[in-house]
Amino acid sequence: MKKKLLVFLSAVMMTSVFAGCGASKGAGKDSDTVKVGLNYELSGAAATYGQGIVSGIELAFEEINKDGGVLGKQIETVKVDNKSENAESANLATKLATKDKVVVILGPATSGNTKAAAVAATTNKVPLLSASATADDATLDKNGKVLDYVFKTCFSDSFQGVIMGQFAAGDLGKKNAAVLMDSGSDYSKGLTKSFKETFTSKGGKIVTEEAYAAKQTDFKAVLTNIKSSGAEVIYVPGYYEEVGLIIKQARELGITAPIIGGDGYDSPKLSELAGANALNNVFYTNHYSSMDNTPEVVKFKEAYKAKYNKDADAFAALGYDLAYFLTDSLKRAGEVNSDKLKTALAETNDFKGITGHFSMDENHTPRKAITILEVKNGETTFLKKLDPQ
Repeated sequence: MKKKLLVFLSAVMMTSVFAGCGASKGAGKDSDTVKVGLNYELSGAAATYGQGIVSGIELAFEEINKDGGVLGKQIETVKVDNKSENAESANLATKLATKDKVVVILGPATSGNTKAAAVAATTNKVPLLSASATADDATLDKNGKVLDYVFKTCFSDSFQGVIMGQFAAGDLGKKNAAVLMDSGSDYSKGLTKSFKETFTSKGGKIVTEEAYAAKQTDFKAVLTNIKSSGAEVIYVPGYYEEVGLIIKQARELGITAPIIGGDGYDSPKLSELAGANALNNVFYTNHYSSMDNTPEVVKFKEAYKAKYNKDADAFAALGYDLAYFLTDSLKRAGEVNSDKLKTALAETNDFKGITGHFSMDENHTPRKAITILEVKNGETTFLKKLDPQ
């Protein structure tokens, strides 16, 4: 009896061992699906960014699956809500990598949440791709070394700040600028640094620097200081929740100077918060313009409108590109394998997306074009598109 029991237990253990060896991230060779984690801000302060990106991703995966999937497999998503919180983003990245065993994590949307999730991705050797983490160091460790498993498909904050510094001094012809920065945001700090360096290098002067905190609602004190500073242009690199109120209150105080910023302005809620009448003489950098009428962009806009009954914003376009970029990289990897996928991502050359064409540089950041948009009476209009120098 003991001998039979030992034989049975040995068989069970061997079965468990082989089952463990056969399991791999992303569902494995014998599965008919590819598991992809979506770690996004579906609620909380950055919800419109996360929701927009996910809508673009899901549209793309629907098209890809309908067209036969990738590597003969259908794409299966595991979607989680990080609630726009760094700690939650980190915890969910660990869950996706270890419990759900996804082959790759898409997201988060913001730089802070992406950095928080990058630790788990790196530890568990699962590639993490963000479409909108614009911080210069989003793909780097604290020593400035590239993180092997972390990538982004958007331009960096330094590029946005440089472009707006040039725009303020050149296109707008302004000599004196004020800066109003979110003191707790890596995103805001990054844009501020590069804007100041560029604007002053062009002969401009920063006449005052003010700060605010996330979730603040009353900005009249700092705006009064800016009004008395003699600033001819105001750089406000922040997110729509605060920026909308800042623009509204600035105009109420009689400030007519141009207000300029970055891609954090891109949300339909900006107009709701500021009011259409206040949204004049406002300019910001972005990844995409809905006024682009190239055939591939028109096709995307029509498909998005048909699925969601609303127009696509830049975050939806970034999500759409991210999904197709992943699919392209999986094809080049040749199999559902996180390590081979990581190599394929790093070797990307001239990927063609609706937000621009790009190749991946040594820091896992793409070189791609940037768009400047102008807001008139609450309506966003295309102003110009610039390629990196």
